[in-house]
Amino acid sequence: MVFAWAFILAVVLFAAWVLTLLGMPGNWLIVAAVAVYVLLMPAASPVAVGWGVVVWLVVLATLGELLEFLAGAAGASRAGASRRGVLLALVGSLVGAVVGLFVGLPIPIVGSMVGAVLFAGLGAFAGAVLGEQWKGRNLDESLRVGQAAFWGRLLGTVAKTAVGAAMVAVTLVALVVG
Repeated sequence: MVFAWAFILAVVLFAAWVLTLLGMPGNWLIVAAVAVYVLLMPAASPVAVGWGVVVWLVVLATLGELLEFLAGAAGASRAGASRRGVLLALVGSLVGAVVGLFVGLPIPIVGSMVGAVLFAGLGAFAGAVLGEQWKGRNLDESLRVGQAAFWGRLLGTVAKTAVGAAMVAVTLVALVVG
């Protein structure tokens, strides 16, 4: 039965990792899932995981947030985005990620993930351009800010998702090694 719980944990880890692609706090859900697993799984179990793994996951999740924040903030801010442009870029990226998950590319599973990341960037672009136009900036400035928001969001999501993949890998290795 303990191996079934380990399998369920692996499924939850993957689902949480996918949520990271959508701009959701998937990495923190990974931390929470592993912490609950540590609490409920007897230490003598062959698939037990220790608190040291949870500490490493917290460090990695924090690193992922920092990388995402720095990439996103550097992108739009360096291009001179207004608060409105930044806010609408954030909203656009969340909407774009959800749309991209369903639209995706015609490749099962992987296409949806790539679509979510790409559409999040496109949503950030559209939101930033809309925000800057609404603020009264000319089209060239708005497009420059939108392009920076696109790249910032794309790089931030890729970095955070890569950290999330490392978190899943650390946990799975800990499950196997014991």
